[in-house]
Amino acid sequence: MARSDSMTGSIFAGRYRLERKLGSGGMADVWLAEDQELGRRVAVKILHDRYANDEQFVERFRREATHAAGLSHQNIVSVYDRGESDGSYFIVMEYVEGRTLKELLINRGPCPVPVAIAYARQILAALRYAHRNGIIHRDIKPHNVIVDREGRIQVADFGIARAGAASQMTEAGSIIGTAQYLSPEQARGAPVDESSDLYSTGVVLYELLTGAVPFTGETAVEIAMKHLSHTPAPPSAIRPEIPHDLDLVVLRALAKDPKDRYRSAVDMDRDLELVARGEGVGGETEDAATAVLSGASAATMVTQAGNGARRPPVGSDGRYRAYDSEVRRSGFPWAWVLIGLAVAVGLAAGGYFLYNKVQRQLDNSKPLVVGQYTGLQQAQASALVTKQGFEPRVENAANADVPIGTVFQQEPIEGSKLARGDIVVLRVSTGKPKVPVPDLIGKSRDDAIAILVKAGLDPNPQPVPSDQTADTVVAQDPHAGVIVVAGSRVRINVSKGPKQVVLPDVRGLLYDQASAQLQAAGFGVKRNDVDSTEPANKVIDQLPVGNALVTQGTTVTLTVSKGPPTQQVPDVTNLDLDTAKATLVQNQFKVKVVFTPTQDPTQDNRVVTQDPGGSTDAKPGSVVTITVARLTALPPPPTTTTPLTTPTPPTTP
Repeated sequence: MARSDSMTGSIFAGRYRLERKLGSGGMADVWLAEDQELGRRVAVKILHDRYANDEQFVERFRREATHAAGLSHQNIVSVYDRGESDGSYFIVMEYVEGRTLKELLINRGPCPVPVAIAYARQILAALRYAHRNGIIHRDIKPHNVIVDREGRIQVADFGIARAGAASQMTEAGSIIGTAQYLSPEQARGAPVDESSDLYSTGVVLYELLTGAVPFTGETAVEIAMKHLSHTPAPPSAIRPEIPHDLDLVVLRALAKDPKDRYRSAVDMDRDLELVARGEGVGGETEDAATAVLSGASAATMVTQAGNGARRPPVGSDGRYRAYDSEVRRSGFPWAWVLIGLAVAVGLAAGGYFLYNKVQRQLDNSKPLVVGQYTGLQQAQASALVTKQGFEPRVENAANADVPIGTVFQQEPIEGSKLARGDIVVLRVSTGKPKVPVPDLIGKSRDDAIAILVKAGLDPNPQPVPSDQTADTVVAQDPHAGVIVVAGSRVRINVSKGPKQVVLPDVRGLLYDQASAQLQAAGFGVKRNDVDSTEPANKVIDQLPVGNALVTQGTTVTLTVSKGPPTQQVPDVTNLDLDTAKATLVQNQFKVKVVFTPTQDPTQDNRVVTQDPGGSTDAKPGSVVTITVARLTALPPPPTTTTPLTTPTPPTTP
């Protein structure tokens, strides 16, 4: 083992407190641990010591763990971290509270049909996402599928299954469990693709429905032979209530030739959805399933063909129906005996030739030694890989130290052993690495610099005036997403804050005039009225002060006079003109004199009225109008005259 149970409670890799061992396999131990930095429970898979010195295994482990860490899906166990500690390699994964499908099968037996379909569809959802991202699981089996308390499926060990495949073939005790779920091409040691995962999913669905795998044996080779040459019995032959269309789905997934299987996880999921709704699958699936059964026994063929009748709904769920499996009895049994003998002879002969063919295929899969391809040009290296019996896979990658087109890394390394036809990865230099320019707009200056440095770029911050918050990146060159050579300089314009301008001095102006001038210059205005001896509505102060440098758009507070305070006007009526004027001036009032004629000598030169009147309130400096009497001469009395009388002349009679 890589680690003993004495590690319980210890801190692993300086971060993970190991609580208890969850399980142990042929490749690694899995521990429940607490991440001391993030405060969450995780599952830590620690490789056994015997793999730590296997450079080929470790390199694949690193690469595939990195790929798996990029998968984020609700039906895939997330990979959080990987690394090396005390000479042993580890992977940190999401901890899922639940049980594996294998544990459920052992403890509870076969699943209800609807549950088995639901579980298989969730596995296919995980595979669909992984396949789209270029990841093939290579080891789908109930042991790697966890069911949580809500019935959600999560598939584990994405990425490391490939790394463990070669070692599993040599590990007694671990090959039996895995070999039962291997696709025929994996059993031959041939390259695999997405359809290999679908074959393994078909085996898992078979086991969920029946409680047994389609092929068993005493040795890994025996099981592999059955995957290559034997025909699986339909699940309904073991569990009659299984719908006929579900038989067809399982059998198509178990086709020997990948071309006869489902083309993708989407296609298989679509058929399972139809079965779940109680509908029939298409003719393509039925033809593929019939081809799989072409080598089945007579009883199996009868089960498949039947008389075309459908079974009643399964249990209380009327969506699931199955073929009636009744067998008609013949009145002439000897004919069937002869036919059976002929079929048996044919199968025996075919089995002999098939056995020899499989044996030759197994012989051809004996390991070959991998050569050295680094330092060669791509075409030369690919030709050499092919000549030595392997399949080259070219992966272009940047490398600042290796000329373009030259192989700078290979997997596996020179001297490793692989089966004939296995893939050898050739990493070919594309020259200096190129990176996308990150999006920095809106980030702080320090964060933007840190992001650029991490991306391998040279930050060039330049302060600029802006209406954005100070220390904020407002522009960049090149723009985000542009691909540039690593080390390129990226200019970032960093806001110094809004532009500074001179604030006009508006003291002494009337408020309306001052406000209009400031707003025209782009400033805000706020008014503050105060008592003052200055005239009303006059600006007597401002903040900020005039002629200072301020941010454009600043709000300026103007202090505006409400005018002088009021005071009581003295009563100067009946006072003489000079005394009245002196009294009003002494009380800070202005005097306006209006004269009015009088013929009363006692009122001459005295104030007869005032406005405002005495004892009223008025602002200091305001005008008080006083009316002063001025004596005028009396008019002469009217002259009385006696009219002259003219005698009347006598009249003559």
